[in-house]
Amino acid sequence: MNPNKRPLPVTILGCVYIVVGAVGFSYHFTEIKARNSLQFDDLWIELVRLSAIIAGAFMLRGHNWARWLALAWIAFHVVLSAFHSVQEFAIHGLFCAVIAWFLFRPEAVRYFRGDRKEPT
Repeated sequence: MNPNKRPLPVTILGCVYIVVGAVGFSYHFTEIKARNSLQFDDLWIELVRLSAIIAGAFMLRGHNWARWLALAWIAFHVVLSAFHSVQEFAIHGLFCAVIAWFLFRPEAVRYFRGDRKEPT
């Protein structure tokens, strides 16, 4: 693998986090506008959605803390889904395991650690 190149799974996950966060943020924002009221829970929901966008954007830039934020984001959803159906919990758990696997593979670890050679 070229040490200057971002691993493809990191690129895909970064983009997915950005899209999921942006779609969720805008969808929930339209619900808030339709209700014409802002509740305390709405702020927390929008912050969670915004954190997905931030995690995705900074993962693409190679920031190690963003990888941990992305993992915390999906783990948070696993915990939330435990209060819903078994199927939802299982799917979120599977997503969490797959995301963790991709974000902690050796090439991803090198990328986030900054073990990239500068072009000469």
